Amino acid sequence: MGFSSLESEVSTTLLVEGDIPTWLSGTLIRNGPGTFAVGEREVGHWFDGLAMLHAFSFGTGGEKDGKQEESGDSELKYRNRFLETDAYRATQAGEFAGGFATGETTLRDRLKAFVIGEPYDNTNIVAERVGDKYLALTETPRWVEFDPRGLDTLGDVQYEGPKPSGQLSCSHTQRDPWTGELVNFEIEFGRRSAYHIYEMDAPSRRGHVVSIPVEEPGYMHSFALTPRFVVLTEFPLVVDPTRALKPGKQGPFIENFEWKPERGTRFFVIDRDRGEVIAAPRTDAFFGFHHINAYEADSTIGSNRSSQELVIDLETVPDAEALGAASLSDLREGEMEIPGGSVERFRVRIDGRANATIDRTEIYGGATGLPTASPARWCREYQYAYAQGADQPMTDWPRALVKVDIESGEVKGFTDEGNYLGEPIFVPRPDPETSREDDREHRFPVRSGGRELAEDDGVVLSVALDTEAEHSWLLVLDGESFTERARAAIPHAIPFDFHGRYFPELG
Repeated sequence: MGFSSLESEVSTTLLVEGDIPTWLSGTLIRNGPGTFAVGEREVGHWFDGLAMLHAFSFGTGGEKDGKQEESGDSELKYRNRFLETDAYRATQAGEFAGGFATGETTLRDRLKAFVIGEPYDNTNIVAERVGDKYLALTETPRWVEFDPRGLDTLGDVQYEGPKPSGQLSCSHTQRDPWTGELVNFEIEFGRRSAYHIYEMDAPSRRGHVVSIPVEEPGYMHSFALTPRFVVLTEFPLVVDPTRALKPGKQGPFIENFEWKPERGTRFFVIDRDRGEVIAAPRTDAFFGFHHINAYEADSTIGSNRSSQELVIDLETVPDAEALGAASLSDLREGEMEIPGGSVERFRVRIDGRANATIDRTEIYGGATGLPTASPARWCREYQYAYAQGADQPMTDWPRALVKVDIESGEVKGFTDEGNYLGEPIFVPRPDPETSREDDREHRFPVRSGGRELAEDDGVVLSVALDTEAEHSWLLVLDGESFTERARAAIPHAIPFDFHGRYFPELG
């Protein structure tokens, strides 16, 4: 059921069972596949489902005697809408030119998509805010704006300056919690391929940081950010850029990439202020989709800029087998046996460009998926990561959530009577003394009355799929105890999606 199409679009108020804190007054917007249908056919891969947004809007928080009430009656509204992109309109007409992992392409298709035409716009991975605009993102630089209240599609981002120079774009932008800026990178394919890193405070305005020439670009779904550094983790899943421009039919985009473990995994460390690569050490080959968090070790913050230590936490797997294991036919038939992600820490020590080393430590070896951290701790030292949990190796979709103590390795688990559980999103309790502008930009640390709030003082939001009842639930867990606090029944089954973002300003 998690890989079945959802055609209905609704706007409704959900009945809440349990206790939602009244300070939870923003909106959770999730992005992922809505339908897999293309006329009488279907796409062949989970990643190629047509984008659908889901918004869960919590009622405004209450106050009593000038203080925030801890709990009370809370209204929860739900709305879902397809993103009406060019890709969506084409599939409604029964056309599909190929996506991330579906369909054959001709040389003309590839030239149109990557060189002379508009990139693919099925933006089904992430919902993000850039400046005052809300965008749906995927792994091309064609971003789609939507109305965060009604979820109506508003069209492509129009650039004021130079257009993106890469054919691929990272869907997981990173926000600097001190400045509010977003940082991202693009991959340019061609005779001279490169990674282009840039910063932006609005989707149409981009500031170039640095370009890194490479011969065979790697597939990178996310990256790491600290106040002073960008870190690209280049896995050895790479592509020969000239291969895609050869005449004749070829398989889908991702099949152009080849796993070359002999290359190892390389960490490009970029100084944001100087706009240069200060180190590029390698370690043994591994693969991963998601960085959890990164920060600069306290000992490195000082006047000696030539000596640094960065801490980078990732969810890792041994190789890129998971990309090929997400075909719809295999997933629907339950034919899945792949390594689940492990939570690992990488310490990158830099003493000049030629003397960089990497230390690798496993924090949690149980199978995880879609890991997250509190936005109050982005780019700084933190204690907790949240993720889907499963058996190792994974033979079924995750039916658990885990809260991992990064410092001690202790793990708390949550299950819901066998229901499938989606990405956990931690929402920190807001500081009543913090402005809404600072709150929406995640300008933390969070403090209340002069003391810093506990990192797990908040709630965790997750969508659960109940296959027996044939509908989904929105779950609200207590951040500290990791137990259920409230739930609300959704009037249909939401297909397994990708990523969500909680926007505190959308109250």
